[in-house]
Amino acid sequence: MKAEKYVLSVDHGTSGVKTAIVSVYGKIIDSESKKTKINFLQNGGSEQDPEEWWSAFKTTSKTLIKKGKIPAENIVAICVSSTLSTTVAVDKDGNNLMPAITWMDVRGAPYVKKIMYEFPSFMGYGIKNILKWVPKTGGAPSLSGKDDIGHVLFIKNEFPNIYEKTFMFLPSKDYFNLKLTGTFASSYDSMTLFWVIDSRNINNLSYAQDLISQLGIDRDKLPELVRSTHILGNIKFEVANELGLKRDVKVVCGAADHQSAGIGSGAVKDFEGHIYIGTSSWVECHVPFKKTDVLHSIASFPSAIPGKYYCVNEQDMAGGCLDFLINNIINVYPPKELIENFNDTYKKVDEMAKISKPGSNNLIFTPWLNGERTPVDASFLRGGLYNLSKTTSSNDIARATLEGVAYNTRWSLEYVEKFIKKNMESYNIIGGGAISDLWCQIHADVLNKRICRVKNPRAANSRGAAFIASAGLSYINFADIPNLIEYDGIFYPKHDNRRIYDKLFKEFKNIYINNQAMFHRLNNFC
Repeated sequence: MKAEKYVLSVDHGTSGVKTAIVSVYGKIIDSESKKTKINFLQNGGSEQDPEEWWSAFKTTSKTLIKKGKIPAENIVAICVSSTLSTTVAVDKDGNNLMPAITWMDVRGAPYVKKIMYEFPSFMGYGIKNILKWVPKTGGAPSLSGKDDIGHVLFIKNEFPNIYEKTFMFLPSKDYFNLKLTGTFASSYDSMTLFWVIDSRNINNLSYAQDLISQLGIDRDKLPELVRSTHILGNIKFEVANELGLKRDVKVVCGAADHQSAGIGSGAVKDFEGHIYIGTSSWVECHVPFKKTDVLHSIASFPSAIPGKYYCVNEQDMAGGCLDFLINNIINVYPPKELIENFNDTYKKVDEMAKISKPGSNNLIFTPWLNGERTPVDASFLRGGLYNLSKTTSSNDIARATLEGVAYNTRWSLEYVEKFIKKNMESYNIIGGGAISDLWCQIHADVLNKRICRVKNPRAANSRGAAFIASAGLSYINFADIPNLIEYDGIFYPKHDNRRIYDKLFKEFKNIYINNQAMFHRLNNFC
């Protein structure tokens, strides 16, 4: 029998690096993770150290390989999944010139707004710019400055010396690939939020020079475009030796986290949706057409699956809200009955939330701790707890946090389903948040959908990256993936909770409508 082959699959997220050994058919063998730091600045900045990412990758990879759960010689490829819209400026030798700018950074907003605005305008964009950008790219640079192009413009205007020294601006995934192979390249899906790719013909994607020129950036500072399944080459000799891998291990280009997660969820057919709950959250599905909903920032973008588009609505904070809750409320004012019984703080939140009734006694949490991306592009929004009273308990706060994220997901999902003109009955759910049975049930109740939890939901990005590598190396076709996915929980909406959640969801949207002007006044630097 031929030995089974494996992929060293890298899931680089906002909070850390997880490296897994995954079979070419999606079976998770083992994984190791290491946290990385993020630096939030008072002026809306959000930065990370790329060298820390690379160190975390090497540490986790060496630990995994040394465990010997599979022979190292059976690892045939490395494939990386990483956060969308985290940008690294590198020199010609591949060294980063400054901290990476993450997808939460808004410092580029003034420079995007200056370029995109002209009279007559619509939603802050000049009409001529909308007519120029949308048909080609599906959208336009976000006025929040959170997209890659906002990061590039920020560097050009505020760090001109670094801009001049920059040989290439790379998405975070492609920084890893550069370190692995020495090749400067990126996949179409990862470059989407530079907003310079002409995607009108999904089978013939290319840079749009007129858009690059209007943005005032240099074309030669943008990487070569390839498919996610493209084999960049063999791993560097010195990296192979350090990790304990064969020198002919292939590095496959990989995809941004959205796309890797979607493929790892098994929702690869048109109009099959998935929900991801990690630091951020999104609703996504593949579509067979190119289309744009300008009002709600939804469009058809190039998928990691060659020849396909996908649409997505992403909220900035989901699991990140739990971190805020834990660090600033629960750990500061811990409930007495839970102090001694739980070492896992996420489990602590889950147990507290179970004590509160559905609807959290009419307490509403808004998860806009870092503004919002969709279905409204509003970086000035902020989170809050509404309808607090003397009888509000910490258990209510815990449950309201879970419900608030689900309300925001429902808000996003409404526009995704309008975009595809279909009412989907079920969604696959993945990500760290999907481990919670309660949170899955809350999503089923709030969304009024069947929620199907993919087995080992935290590993969806790793599994997706492995599937991309496997397809690139011709072990599988993407059409094979649904038959390779297992589920470990199906959650059906409970009728008794519908009236409660419908009422609170209506008020959730009213909070945005009634307070957006106030948030804008308070946070006008965004």
